[in-house]
Amino acid sequence: MTALRRPRLTQDDWLLAGFEALCETGPAALGAEPLARRLGATKGSFYWHFADVPAYSAALLTLWQDEAARVLEAASEASTEVARLRGCAQAMAATAEAESVTLRAESAIRAWAGTDPVAAEAVARVDEMRLARLHRLLSACDIGNLEMARILYASAIGMQAMRDPAQDQAAPAIGSLVDLILALR
Repeated sequence: MTALRRPRLTQDDWLLAGFEALCETGPAALGAEPLARRLGATKGSFYWHFADVPAYSAALLTLWQDEAARVLEAASEASTEVARLRGCAQAMAATAEAESVTLRAESAIRAWAGTDPVAAEAVARVDEMRLARLHRLLSACDIGNLEMARILYASAIGMQAMRDPAQDQAAPAIGSLVDLILALR
């Protein structure tokens, strides 16, 4: 009788498990042992893919940053400046409802950043990238005030935190704010 062999875990399997654990439990769940238990694997498998826990954490944060940039680029492909602005703002506000567990983890990553300087640096890079994009799009719509970009972005982050699982209202609400800002020009 042959024992059933579990499929080998990939680096992506470990990273996705980390995002889920971070969302459910917080950064304490990002150790090799808790993740191995979660996946029914050995710590050796973890260390096969990552040199250590800090390298694993860095890989999680890099994947999140890359996904945030990819979504922003996709939202920027609309045909008009106003549509690009609306799309980018809606993409930023709707991370809690995103299909990607990487993006759904944004609130947990922001909480982690409150206690971890490496996570804080990653959040600062994503914030800078998004603010710059909003400012460029607002400027293209004849609203050059950087504070408007900050207000719009702060609203998007706040909508992530206010998420009501019964209603997917972040995208329409931020769209209304974009309309209000554009009406000011």
